[in-house]
Amino acid sequence: MEKAKISAYQLFVLIVLFELGSAMLIPLAIEAKQDAWLAILIGMAAGFCLFLVYYSLYAYYPDTPPTDYAQKIMGTVLGRMIAFLYVLYFVYLSARVVRDFGEMLVIVFYPETPLFIMNALMVLVAVYTVRKGIEVLARTGELLFVLVSLLAISGLFLIVVAGIIEISNLQPVLEEGMKPVIKTAFTQTLYFPFGEIVVFMMILPYLNQPKKAKRTGLLALGISGVTLALIMALNTSVLGVATVERSLFPLLSTIQAIEVAGFLERLDVSFMVASVIGGFFKITLFFYVSVAGTASLFKIKEPTQLAYPLGVVILLLSMMIASNFTEHLQEGVDIVPLYVHFPFQVMIPVILLIIAFFKKGKQNDQAINK
Repeated sequence: MEKAKISAYQLFVLIVLFELGSAMLIPLAIEAKQDAWLAILIGMAAGFCLFLVYYSLYAYYPDTPPTDYAQKIMGTVLGRMIAFLYVLYFVYLSARVVRDFGEMLVIVFYPETPLFIMNALMVLVAVYTVRKGIEVLARTGELLFVLVSLLAISGLFLIVVAGIIEISNLQPVLEEGMKPVIKTAFTQTLYFPFGEIVVFMMILPYLNQPKKAKRTGLLALGISGVTLALIMALNTSVLGVATVERSLFPLLSTIQAIEVAGFLERLDVSFMVASVIGGFFKITLFFYVSVAGTASLFKIKEPTQLAYPLGVVILLLSMMIASNFTEHLQEGVDIVPLYVHFPFQVMIPVILLIIAFFKKGKQNDQAINK
């Protein structure tokens, strides 16, 4: 890993921008209908537990990336296999996010532009940023976080002023009980977006104030979850459940509904700016940890050499993972959470933590006996 350090505030910014990323584009947790906001908050609470697992592993090995401490915990052969699988996982998720934003830009803003061109442009920007390093990405995040915050605050203000919120669309609360809400939370929102914070297992060793990692991570997750819950509550109250279910990008539809004083309307550009910023950070962070993980696993002294070949892999994979956007979304709901996210976000980290706990305890006993 490169010799770089980021501050606790920079970590906070990266987590918030990463978590919002593609999650604010789609009708998140809409299977819970008007209770989608509640399913998001429950998923966030479960995400806190996952983050504490990741933080505990970091606390055991504060200066070591997961690709290395997996070998210390599981042994060289099995540990290297796990590390390699995580690299593939991050590459795959990077490709999925590239496809998400490429499709959004083509469908909404550039219908005459080939999807490959949009994806290639995003990957090129990510390659350039990865070559500059995590410190440059973190400082960029500090600047753009201010812009995203201003867009969010102004957007909320305009929605309220426009008088398009219908609280009745959020009622009745828990019409079908807690079961569908809990099911949605533990089959979807736990893994996407909150469980994806597993990527920061590779970022935490860069933190220059390790004692602030736990508080910073939980705070960032909390703010991200509340923001996403508010976005879905606004989408549902403005558009209604039926429209949100049919919409590919409900937040865009909500923003398009704004009309103030007869002239302030069609604020699509604010949606595009905020979404492109979020997509940039999500793609780049997945891409960065893929490069860092590969370099760590194969002992490559110059990780930046991997940026271009891995960028090509991610670009091609983003085009191959689905034949169309509908299939891509369906895979993300039906296949990815159970068969991809669950092993890498829950099962493997928990197993690693349990073994590390007993190994550390045994080492402490041996040190005391000596």
